[in-house]
Amino acid sequence: MPTFSGILHFVVTLFAVQSSTTINISIPAPNGSIQIPRNLIGFSLEQDRWVDWAGLDERNQFFFNVLDNMKAISGEPPIIRIGANSEDHTNFNPDVQSPQLVFPTPNAVTPFPEARTIVVGNAYYQAVRFLPPDTHVVWGVNFGAKNITAANLEARAIVEAFATPDVKDQGIILDAVEIGNEADLYRDNGQRPRNYTPAQYVEEWTEFATNVSTAIGITEDSHTKFWGASFATSSHANTNGFSPQSIFENGLLDSKAGSFISTITQHHYSGTFCSGGGKLLQDLMTKETIRSNLTSFASDAKAVRDQGLDFVMGETNSYSCHGAPGVSNSAGAALWTLDYALFSTQIQSSRIYFHEGIGFKYNFFQPIALNRSILDASPLPEPIPPHVQPQYYSAIIALEAIGSHPQPRIAELQIEESTVSGYAFYEDSQLVRAVFINLKAFLEGQEEERGKVHLKFDFVGGEVGEEVTLKRLDIAHADDTDGLTWGGQSYETSDGRVSGTLKTEKVKLSAGFDIRDTEVVLVSFS
Repeated sequence: MPTFSGILHFVVTLFAVQSSTTINISIPAPNGSIQIPRNLIGFSLEQDRWVDWAGLDERNQFFFNVLDNMKAISGEPPIIRIGANSEDHTNFNPDVQSPQLVFPTPNAVTPFPEARTIVVGNAYYQAVRFLPPDTHVVWGVNFGAKNITAANLEARAIVEAFATPDVKDQGIILDAVEIGNEADLYRDNGQRPRNYTPAQYVEEWTEFATNVSTAIGITEDSHTKFWGASFATSSHANTNGFSPQSIFENGLLDSKAGSFISTITQHHYSGTFCSGGGKLLQDLMTKETIRSNLTSFASDAKAVRDQGLDFVMGETNSYSCHGAPGVSNSAGAALWTLDYALFSTQIQSSRIYFHEGIGFKYNFFQPIALNRSILDASPLPEPIPPHVQPQYYSAIIALEAIGSHPQPRIAELQIEESTVSGYAFYEDSQLVRAVFINLKAFLEGQEEERGKVHLKFDFVGGEVGEEVTLKRLDIAHADDTDGLTWGGQSYETSDGRVSGTLKTEKVKLSAGFDIRDTEVVLVSFS
């Protein structure tokens, strides 16, 4: 005779397996739908080791391939931001061929620290020629050192690199120059006094931008503009705190140089690992947390757009200080990334740039061989070759869901199930695809049976075909760090190209379908 605890376990498991929800989807694009760029996901690269990403004397073919995969899906390569923390530690010397880097000692919390001193020459900037054709780039110059001459030298070298035939002939374009990274933290890291204010930032930025714009020829008619702010945090108000509202109030846009700003960028991480400490994977993968992290910037985005400027999340990822081990590099982080990226459109962020650095735990891909562990800096018995990490699949899925139509639109779907997110995608204002993400973490060693949610649909404003095509991101466990497949195919290959036979499912829409815990399903409507 079964025990009470055994019966209870059966009932709980049965409930988890049989959970069901009905989702309303509009056939025509609803009024709240938002135009979404085909290359929604960009990358922010720590610039100290830029030539490890791109190559110095020859192309890093692995890095090229993983970017080119994305271009093949969307029709546009991802936009690349080169800068971040090391942006404010870089100086230019025309006599330097290979970058001269001085690093802190690696430790268990930061196995691959950023260089504290960086000296580069023209070859460093000219490596931009190794990016995929038609790539757009944002490049940062040193503001932290408060040396206008140094910033001008860098900016000139950047612009000269983009003017070389090897770069121009491929359509690789400099979209913007970013002056400084996270100036709101200068008062904490010693680069400015402790009482540094937004008004002082605006005054200094205007002086730098005026000089840089003159040095490199930024005008009303030039394609290249400025990115402004790049703050690590936001006070979300027009007070004395650092925020878009505050710097607007202090006159950022009032100068001629300020009129050359095209974009205001904010940075955000879902937590921190700067002092070590564990983070639960399910905490990262929580639907409510993902939304609250981003909606806190809604007022900033509105203030920026009210000025006729673009708002972007210019540097973001899971946990700051390069990620949390066993969390940021896990398959569950791929689901967080997908939901986070797609939901960012709902606060009117134009694009989202996920931060990457050599050996960082939260990377979408590691572009070079690594000889020590990204988790604790311990030596590896043999180097790990270049490879993609789980988050890369989220970029591929997002781009497939958005598609290559010139003006796709997105609408978040309202789903009562607290662990399931969904988005509908439209072309010519008609429903073409939807993606569903089950954010409940199914972990290795978990005794309970893997849960699933049955999805059914009510359609509004039209009809779709009786049969739909499903494509699934298959993940064994949320805490796995490899072994994922997207539609039966893998990007975990030596060259970063996809391998394996594509697998999809045809299902009757009237019957609905199941989505397992820790799974993504892309639905293509006929």
